[in-house]
Amino acid sequence: MPIHVLFVCLGNICRSPAAQGVFEHLIQAAGLETQITVDSCGTAAFNIGKSPDSRSISAAKKRGYAIEQQIARQIDDTDYERAHYVVAMDRMNLTNVSAWAPPSYQGEIKLLMNYSAGAGNSQVPDPYYDDENAFDQVIGQIEIAAQGLFKYICEKHALRAIN
Repeated sequence: MPIHVLFVCLGNICRSPAAQGVFEHLIQAAGLETQITVDSCGTAAFNIGKSPDSRSISAAKKRGYAIEQQIARQIDDTDYERAHYVVAMDRMNLTNVSAWAPPSYQGEIKLLMNYSAGAGNSQVPDPYYDDENAFDQVIGQIEIAAQGLFKYICEKHALRAIN
């Protein structure tokens, strides 16, 4: 069974789809698609069925990540059954996913920025009410932290790049 990583933000249209796209890129570049899988979701239900925000798609595309095929969804019990890592973008969503986790959940629940070495802010800010530049900055933060998370998972599970 592959190691499964789940990125979580509020609406699943800005930050978590971007994190999923960045992490998918790292997995593919290392040739570890059969060892690590990734998904994203939101804690709120108001964007279910929607595509990522066009500004998030654009910011991701500028850096070589394709996220336009993703569809927003809300976290559910099957996510806890599947995910080894539930990775929240901010403290509010971390609080929610921690509270909702069943007592039997054995995986890690942490902030994405916990995996970032000295990247500053412990949260990935929600760029939704900001301009395009905020989305570019968020992608930059996600890239740094996603690399740290990828390294952490590879070391913890003794995985080595195939490519």
